[in-house]
Amino acid sequence: MTDSVDPRYLELFPAWLRSLGEDVAAFGEIIQGGYSEPVKQYAAAGLNYLFKSLDLIPDGIDDLGFCDDAFVLRVAASLAIAEDAAAQDGTLGRLASDTEALRDFLGEDYDRLEAYVKTLRKGAARGRTVEDILSDETIRASFLNEVTAWSQAFQPPTFTRDPKTLIKLRAFLSAKLP
Repeated sequence: MTDSVDPRYLELFPAWLRSLGEDVAAFGEIIQGGYSEPVKQYAAAGLNYLFKSLDLIPDGIDDLGFCDDAFVLRVAASLAIAEDAAAQDGTLGRLASDTEALRDFLGEDYDRLEAYVKTLRKGAARGRTVEDILSDETIRASFLNEVTAWSQAFQPPTFTRDPKTLIKLRAFLSAKLP
């Protein structure tokens, strides 16, 4: 990763933030749809990440707070399609196609982000695991209600179109990714 930044991300990342609420709602539909178990696992893991109290970038940080959420959903979509290519239509395909730009932006840290997203299938948020969400109808219904409420209430944050914002974003993720 170099200190130079490609200015196209100053337009791309705000667009990802503007669509985050809709992307979250679409991921909720994937959990309920006729997708394979691995696809549902990655969709549930990506959504459950939204509710982690300690995510990679705290949501309250100006400009950056929801970028990690948008990034995690895109990587989860890519991993889901890697498990089941039949899922590449619609939202998953659109979000997965964004990972090429994300890989370019993050450089070597992309592999760390991908490894982190893979671990989310085993983690928990608000006391519920991906397995709980997918196997227990009551937990799934409650979770999907929270997802719907989150997606409807989400207001895209500002994203300062300054190259320093991108440098801050990369530095934050580089420092926080396991």
